[in-house]
Amino acid sequence: MRDGAITEVATTGTSSRMRRLRLGRFLLYAMVGAAGTAGHYALLIGLVSFGLMAPAPASVLGALLGALINFVLNATLTFAGAGHSHLQWRTAARFFATAGLAALINGLAMFLLVDGLGLDYRLAQLLVTAVLLCATYAINAKWTFHAGKDR
Repeated sequence: MRDGAITEVATTGTSSRMRRLRLGRFLLYAMVGAAGTAGHYALLIGLVSFGLMAPAPASVLGALLGALINFVLNATLTFAGAGHSHLQWRTAARFFATAGLAALINGLAMFLLVDGLGLDYRLAQLLVTAVLLCATYAINAKWTFHAGKDR
């Protein structure tokens, strides 16, 4: 009976530790994402403000710039202990496939929110960014960087 109690405590402690590690990784992912988002928004606002592009295509270009920033930082910081080198082609291909899909969804959502519903492009981008943050984290953690085993 005593061995069962020890196993239960050990399992509970491990489970709690894993949740904390996952939460910490998500928070780091969000902070790294803030750097990519800064690049994304700077390009978006610059292109729109200078009349060089409409919001939806400018947002797609910004998203691609943000993806490049995010890949470098996520590969070296967020998922560095997940067993994948940031130099692996397969990891990079998966990350940019995810980023490309997110950029496409970003552009479509921006078009619908700005041109379809008349939202200000900055507010629309904030909404789209919040949704895509959670979706891309899930994909990158499970598929891109295989981060199922916590550091």
